[in-house]
Amino acid sequence: MPSMWLTDMQKIGVAFCSGGGLFLFGGVLMFFDRSMLAMGNILFLIGLTLIIGVQKTIVFFARKQKLKGTAAFAAGILLILLRWPLVGFCVETYGIVILFGDFFATIASFAGNIPIVGPYIQMALRKISFQTRNAELPV
Repeated sequence: MPSMWLTDMQKIGVAFCSGGGLFLFGGVLMFFDRSMLAMGNILFLIGLTLIIGVQKTIVFFARKQKLKGTAAFAAGILLILLRWPLVGFCVETYGIVILFGDFFATIASFAGNIPIVGPYIQMALRKISFQTRNAELPV
């Protein structure tokens, strides 16, 4: 199966991001296990860096409109490492929503093609990204 646009380094980055997501999910399932959440954060950041490159990662996190999300994400990781996993995860989740909220529409359009559950996932992600807020007005 040929990949259309991913280099080998980007494929490894996708694997790291997937592993990070699994560790974060496992950390939540194990009642906010600090070590699993920290490992998930590390794997996610390594994977993101491998996918888009070091310079683009720094530029992404240092953008003026993303500084609030970057600060929340970093504070969440710090709180997890300082043994406040529940509070740290909540702060980190807020940072992720601020940082990656622009991508929810892209994810929703991709998830809409999944059979059976696709329309439900797409609807939930559109509500999260507040894309249809003004479209529901009667005027």
